[in-house]
Amino acid sequence: MSIASDLIRGHTDTIILAKLIGGDNYGYEINKSIQQKTGGKYEFKEATLYTAFRRLEQAGYISSYWGDEQTGARRRYYRITDIGRDSYGELIRDWHTAKEMIDKLIETEDM
Repeated sequence: MSIASDLIRGHTDTIILAKLIGGDNYGYEINKSIQQKTGGKYEFKEATLYTAFRRLEQAGYISSYWGDEQTGARRRYYRITDIGRDSYGELIRDWHTAKEMIDKLIETEDM
């Protein structure tokens, strides 16, 4: 069973920033780590991932640079900025607040 994309779609930026908190990385590896962490139940579509990278870079939350691979294709790496770290902290606080409210709203008397 896969996770409904609608449940995650609004958290794309938070997920990407979380992956970059651990260090610079490139799109394929970020998506691969998402797949691994979710046991294969979720991955970003390529268009979604790269649209989010552009949006985050335009907002100043991440920066990018070309890697210097000696073999294989050249990769574009992404790095979180200080502004991105601050934004990530806010997004996580917002997520916890929203989760708490949703938990209360969907709880039934039987629980």
